[in-house]
Amino acid sequence: MAFGDLLEQVGSTGRFQILHVTLLVIPVLLMASHNLLQNFVAAVPAHYCSAQTNLSQSRLSAEQTLLITVPLDKNGRPHRCQRYVTPQWHLIAENGTSSSGNQGDAQDDGVNIDLQGCTDGWSYNMTEMTSTIISDWHLVCDMRSLKEMGQTVYMGGVLLGAFIFGGLSDRYGRRNLLLFSNLLMAVSGTCVAFSPSFSLFCLFRFMCGMSLSGMGLNTFSLIVEWIPTRIRTVTGTLTGYCYTVGQLILAVIAYFIRDWRWLTLTVSLPFYVFFLYSWWFLESSRWLVLSNNCEEAVKNLQSVARFNGRQEEGEKIDVKMVQESMKKELSSSHGNYTILDLFRTTTMRNMTLCLSAVWLSTSFAYYGLSMDLQKFGVNIYLIQVIFGAVDIPAKVVITVTMSYIGRRPSQCGALILAGVTILANVLVPYDQQTVRTSLAVMGKGCLAASFNCCYLYTGELYPTIIRQNGMGWVSMMARVGAMVAPMVLLMGDYMPWLPGVIYGGLPILSGVAAVFLPETRGSPLPDTIQDVEDRGSGRSSKKTPKEAVILQDIQSNLLKQTA
Repeated sequence: MAFGDLLEQVGSTGRFQILHVTLLVIPVLLMASHNLLQNFVAAVPAHYCSAQTNLSQSRLSAEQTLLITVPLDKNGRPHRCQRYVTPQWHLIAENGTSSSGNQGDAQDDGVNIDLQGCTDGWSYNMTEMTSTIISDWHLVCDMRSLKEMGQTVYMGGVLLGAFIFGGLSDRYGRRNLLLFSNLLMAVSGTCVAFSPSFSLFCLFRFMCGMSLSGMGLNTFSLIVEWIPTRIRTVTGTLTGYCYTVGQLILAVIAYFIRDWRWLTLTVSLPFYVFFLYSWWFLESSRWLVLSNNCEEAVKNLQSVARFNGRQEEGEKIDVKMVQESMKKELSSSHGNYTILDLFRTTTMRNMTLCLSAVWLSTSFAYYGLSMDLQKFGVNIYLIQVIFGAVDIPAKVVITVTMSYIGRRPSQCGALILAGVTILANVLVPYDQQTVRTSLAVMGKGCLAASFNCCYLYTGELYPTIIRQNGMGWVSMMARVGAMVAPMVLLMGDYMPWLPGVIYGGLPILSGVAAVFLPETRGSPLPDTIQDVEDRGSGRSSKKTPKEAVILQDIQSNLLKQTA
């Protein structure tokens, strides 16, 4: 009897599994809220230098005050980071108003145009938001790089959390780490909302990133370890769509809550509820057996049987039966392998380097587009909805092409098409917002499709004995790409076209690199590194039942690294 047979005996798709999976995927809806929260809490409002203090008691209108204190930039808008040293009274016509043309003429005629920084602070146009971290802590002008640093720090927390919580869950259990992660997210998210300084904001956002990794890893582990193999692929796919729906939910919440502190609190408080009901979850019996706690594993299986109305079948399960089932399940596992084995042979090394480029560039460009919604000049709430919704058809299309055309052409095509659309956007004039937005949406959809493809493709390329190490490595490369992406936006202050070229160029280069990966559609899964070395002989073989089961396990774990 295999462990899957034990699940069938206690009711593999009964009431317990339905409720269990439902309660586990609800928090996934808010994972996207924290990943993309920066779009709203760090939205940059229109701003300009505050007027000199001696003008505060004047009877000038706001328009007149702005006219005589702030020069125009090259686009004819009030300069964001400079003002006149002294008010330019001559710019006010006799009727009390003046045009931008008068201002420019005055400057050309050599009238006093000495400029200075915003020594008295900034004034913000808060028509779309009531407050953001930008307006609260004046992260503009010389401090504008701190906005991007905030998202980089958050992604650094996600990266570190994947290392820490992944190992701890193997030692202390999935349920315990999920409980801790939910509580950490609730507490750190609450602290973010009440942060008195930007430094503390970054610290608590870093903790949010760590907790998000812990929730993602342990949520998907608990899901796949309590359901039978035959429904894991469907369950994993539905769980992935929960994240997509979460992007739409964020746009709705942000539309009605325009204060960044209340918005952060709104998407953080539900995790207290998730923490409370997570006490109901049962620890994975698979993990309990591996941790030499077979008695507890038997109790959990019997609890599932009672919940599913199969108490009599559950009573038949004992410690010996559970030990025997896990012994057979682990019989194909031999030796210890590390990340170094990903680079030990020529074929493995080349494959790992190509996959690293694919994952890094996909995540880099994906977050580069997703975290800079204001540049499209479209309502930020509308563009968030569009960017979230495009993932749905993109995933459907890539699934069809992977099945009928192949993994390699699908991966290459998605990356190259994404890069071409992003590069094309660089050539479109800024005032053609509809065209720019359409190209950006297409590029983001291609990147979402690339993500969907590379999870399955990577799982099929790496051999069974080192598959998890391989998935962990490429996931780390994706996190690095997500960390670097916000910082590239700063180059736009000096060369506006440069970020687009970088975001578009890397996917094209990695798409070319993916050409050197072997095709896996219809091929048997490799079990050993030698199988990978021997692949390429041109022979195709039908998957054995064992390989088919392994493939289903891979597909069910596609999203395990995405949190």
